[in-house]
Amino acid sequence: MIGTVAAVVREAGGPFRLETVRLDGPRPDEVLVRIRAVGICHTDLSVRAGRTPAPLPAVLGHEGAGTVEAVGGAVTRVRPGDRVVLTFDSCGACPSCRTGRPVRCDHWGALNLFGGRRPDGSATVRGTGRHRGAPLHGHFFGQSSFAGYALASERNAVPVPGPPVPFELLAPFGCGVQTGAGAVFNVLRPGPGDTLVVFGAGAVGLAAVLAARSTPAVRIVAVDLRPARLALARELGATDVVDAGAGDPVAAVRALTGGRGAEHTLETSGSVRALRQAVEALAVGGTCGVVGAPPAGSEVALDVPGLLAGAPRIVGVNQGASVPERFLPALVDLFRAGRLPVDRLVRTYPFADVEEAAAAAGAGEAVKPVLMLP
Repeated sequence: MIGTVAAVVREAGGPFRLETVRLDGPRPDEVLVRIRAVGICHTDLSVRAGRTPAPLPAVLGHEGAGTVEAVGGAVTRVRPGDRVVLTFDSCGACPSCRTGRPVRCDHWGALNLFGGRRPDGSATVRGTGRHRGAPLHGHFFGQSSFAGYALASERNAVPVPGPPVPFELLAPFGCGVQTGAGAVFNVLRPGPGDTLVVFGAGAVGLAAVLAARSTPAVRIVAVDLRPARLALARELGATDVVDAGAGDPVAAVRALTGGRGAEHTLETSGSVRALRQAVEALAVGGTCGVVGAPPAGSEVALDVPGLLAGAPRIVGVNQGASVPERFLPALVDLFRAGRLPVDRLVRTYPFADVEEAAAAAGAGEAVKPVLMLP
């Protein structure tokens, strides 16, 4: 086993505490990664708060980036020394995985959120000191990267060839950037002259705005409650912004589009009120992508006659509907080309300041906090 320091959450609503833990060595299909940077995502904070069901105590973290330290005997895609981005896990064997749709993996929930262990039930990480030998729930999104080292599978450790990109900029690609950009590129796919409205100007929403700049969409609208976020969205490529606290966003979108509505909307905030607005802001036959995740069990009320008249398409979007081994390197290439400037979203913190970084994320003071490890 390998000793490392991890940020551990021991109870719902509790803090991230740095503890020394023991990590298993890699099995034949696993990869040991030295984590150099890891982003803090809304899902990490939601699990810590008890709003998203996942077992505790646990080591969370699912936007890890670092270098491969060791690989199991069956691993062929990566080798020691490779720079990798860690992303969601998948089984690789179910019908969805075999047909190139890993986000629809039959075992997605167990591998990424609800399991906390390997598929065979074995723990990947254990406590030390007074918790010596006690298993912790790890394997979060197949990585648990709030730690100096993480175990992943070769399916969710994606090598990034080409000129090196700083780890603090690579980390957010594994979830937030992939989710926002993928929702635009892989699902909504705005066409010439279309309008795309993004509800929520957090990391995922702003990644969607950045991606939309590389589509034929004529109008890119950002909707948020925070004037500073709206100003940043405009700097990053939004053609229009709507302050949701200053009036009705649906009316604003209708006014911007001559009463027609938007061909595409994307709800990233996790607000059920915003989701209803995103549906109501659509043009006839438009598509609303749903990315934001409110607490488990949340429901949204929709006007049924309005659905019949407007014929909207409402689609849930998980992890940008991506195939990470192809999509993530392509996104990094867009960053290198200056077309996806995710560096504008990132604020770095030392790993020891994980609580400060989490507070900044929760308060909306930092768009994408990234923890730096030695």
